[in-house]
Amino acid sequence: MKKQLIALIAIFTIACAPLTAQTTSSGVPPTKIGYTNVDFILRQLPEAKKITDELSITGAQLDKALQDKQKEFQEKLDNYNKNASNMADVIRADKEKELQGLQTSIQELQRNSEASLQTKYQQLVEPVLLKINTAINAVGEANNYRYIVNSDAGLNTTPILLYIGSEDNNVTDMVLKQMGVDPKATEAPAPAATKPAATTPPKK
Repeated sequence: MKKQLIALIAIFTIACAPLTAQTTSSGVPPTKIGYTNVDFILRQLPEAKKITDELSITGAQLDKALQDKQKEFQEKLDNYNKNASNMADVIRADKEKELQGLQTSIQELQRNSEASLQTKYQQLVEPVLLKINTAINAVGEANNYRYIVNSDAGLNTTPILLYIGSEDNNVTDMVLKQMGVDPKATEAPAPAATKPAATTPPKK
């Protein structure tokens, strides 16, 4: 029985030898993973100012419309409170219905304004994000990266990379150069995060 066991071990060792040799001598390089911060890159591009300006204009228009409605509501509410006791029942009921309608209109405008700004932002930012993605792909292919990940999930969210031991695989500067932006002229990046911090500014 002991001899049979030794023979089986020998056969198994011989059978596995080619596989072991293949994995140790194949010379396959380790998977190369890079990282960047898409939000940081976006803020460095000339398009960022255009996006901010257009959103500011749209936001100001929506705020003005909302303020006008609120002012109208307040004036009519003050008038109602001042004269309600002297109004006929039918007139008072009509004024109350008008005030309720204005209040509903204000709430609806608030909701629609938020949705409109979000839609406007998506329309403006999507073409720029596509350009950033194209640049990231070019950097990845040129530098033999298997993967390039986004180091931050966005404002007030947990970073995707919770710990970064080295900046060697930070491809942000290469992406900026690919897009024609001088990395030295960009804003200073925040230090690498070692733990989740929702209030920490995005790192480069």
